[in-house]
Amino acid sequence: MSQQSGVLGFLVGGMIRRSVRTRFRRVYWRKREQLLTSPTILYANHHGWMDGYLMFHLVMRLGLNCVDWIEEFDTFPLFAMVGGLRFSKGDILGRASTIRKTIRLMNDHGRSLVIFPEQQLHRPPDLLPFGRVLETMARHVPGVELVPVAIRYELSIHERPEAWISTGSKHSFGGLLDCQDRLTRQLVDLRAEIARDEPFDVLADGTPDVNERWNMRRLPTG
Repeated sequence: MSQQSGVLGFLVGGMIRRSVRTRFRRVYWRKREQLLTSPTILYANHHGWMDGYLMFHLVMRLGLNCVDWIEEFDTFPLFAMVGGLRFSKGDILGRASTIRKTIRLMNDHGRSLVIFPEQQLHRPPDLLPFGRVLETMARHVPGVELVPVAIRYELSIHERPEAWISTGSKHSFGGLLDCQDRLTRQLVDLRAEIARDEPFDVLADGTPDVNERWNMRRLPTG
């Protein structure tokens, strides 16, 4: 099964790409020279509404086939066509069922997992304590590798915000505090790299600034 399942998956993927293209000037990422094999757990901070859309772009670029738990799944069930699983807030039995299904998919079919271990969307820059569900997944998928993913947004020198994604080194599970420390360091390093104007690869092109699109100085004179 591919990340985009059938025609509907292709259409939902197209909707995600259009949303990113219209809302951002550009999305950058730090390419790591490491081979990620399935199953892998990509765990990221949750500081922005577009986090899930950016992670879709990342897993497509990495070539991983991922499951993604979605609290608002009921508002748009077609997210199932791009790996989304229902993880509705307050539905304890439903969440437990999704966790069990994910464990089976990872163990039996080599699927990977995108997870936001803080378990709620919140304002930056700090991280909330990680929920134990990350530990549950790591314990029940033998040999799984984990990768911290730092996401940062800035709206400053361009008309639209820019986004950066940086993946850390893969590691085995060493406890929730270890995972949180790794992601914290990843975020700190990412902020420093952006401040130094270090080069990044382009993950997704967006919409240029209005002065870049309509530069009257490029018109012929005379």
